[in-house]
Amino acid sequence: MENSILQKAAERGVPSQVWRAGQERRLEMIREAAGERLKGRIFVDGCGVGMYLARLAENAVQAVGLDIEHERAREAHQRSEQVICGAGEALPLPENTFDLVLSHEVIEHVQDDRQAIIEMVRVLKPGGRLVLFCPNRGYPFETHGIYWQGKYRFGNIPLINYLPRTLRNRLAPHVRVYSRSDLLRLFADLPVKVIHRTVIFGAYDNLIQRFGWAGRLLRFILQSVEKTPLRIFGLSHFWVIEKTAGRG
Repeated sequence: MENSILQKAAERGVPSQVWRAGQERRLEMIREAAGERLKGRIFVDGCGVGMYLARLAENAVQAVGLDIEHERAREAHQRSEQVICGAGEALPLPENTFDLVLSHEVIEHVQDDRQAIIEMVRVLKPGGRLVLFCPNRGYPFETHGIYWQGKYRFGNIPLINYLPRTLRNRLAPHVRVYSRSDLLRLFADLPVKVIHRTVIFGAYDNLIQRFGWAGRLLRFILQSVEKTPLRIFGLSHFWVIEKTAGRG
């Protein structure tokens, strides 16, 4: 039973149940990328339990969340009024609707990531922006665990993402990682332009809670590295994409 619960968590991700420095930092990044769009219509694709959705809804005309897991959608609905249970590859939403779409560590878990991107672009208004976070293949650890000898092994596994893709995907078939070229292929031939793209490190709140000043020092060092070419080893891609035409 315990292993099956871990497997489900690995396949769908584990949404944050707490709000700490890491979430606050990413929220500020989202707000800066969105600008005045925060006052418009917002869609959070893969909203989990609604932590980001609730905060983005504060000043929005409308904020809609979607999650494929029914229990998570129900919990998100306790934080924000409009939540849908559904799949990101077939959004039950009209095109050209939203000023801002957020996809936060979600596309690595969906069945068809290209189709999920197409759908997010479709529901954006022209001039609307997609803010995307997803795992970086250059990060030295696979944070979603691996499958070994038929069983799921939870934990941060070193160097898995540096293996040849076919071997890496045998060990971690439940989750994708992305290089810059992988993401460019996802957006190829879509009516969009890249506004901003970079790679960021985590906030390491768990390490800070456990090790205090040593954890804070590690966070300071790694987040400082984001300003250097060594950011290629960061935890997550952070991309801001703007829709340029009327149809997705």
